Amino acid sequence: MHRVRITAVGIGVALVALLSVVFVSPGPAAGAAPYCDITWGSTPEADSRLSQAQIFNLRAGRHPCYDRLVVDLRGTPAPGYSIRYVPQVTDDGSGDPIPLRGGAFLQVVVNAPAHDQNYRPTYAPPNPDEAVNVSEFRTFRQVAFAGTYEGYTTIGLGVRARLPFRVFIVPGPGSGNRLVIDVAHRWT
Repeated sequence: MHRVRITAVGIGVALVALLSVVFVSPGPAAGAAPYCDITWGSTPEADSRLSQAQIFNLRAGRHPCYDRLVVDLRGTPAPGYSIRYVPQVTDDGSGDPIPLRGGAFLQVVVNAPAHDQNYRPTYAPPNPDEAVNVSEFRTFRQVAFAGTYEGYTTIGLGVRARLPFRVFIVPGPGSGNRLVIDVAHRWT
């Protein structure tokens, strides 16, 4: 009888151990896909092309895995850009700091003006410090329009933390282009 009791206790302990491995903490499977298939990084992205295209709008959108900033441009060719994390975003013309909310800051420089050939603004938000309302966004904290200087336009993007981002150009509509900046909600 004593022998059966030890076996039952042994079986009970083994069963608890097995259940804790199976149900409590499965851990990541080897070769598991990254978060939302995002394989981006946080290093600078740049393209040196210059353009006479003109910025005419900034807008943002929320997606399940990332927040998106879109710079709408009129004209061709598609402009170049320089997008990178910085300790503080500064205005290209004056060097003045652009105050931003967030734990990290992306300086977005578009190689295109926000004015036409006669220097009439093609984009002038009512409140440059809050160029796009991102109050309900998961990653974005603030979008500030810093202005245009010698054909370059600076935008400050305050984000929750230094997170992966990607940059790409989408042609259209018409003869325009869209510069797209996606910032992931989290690392993989």
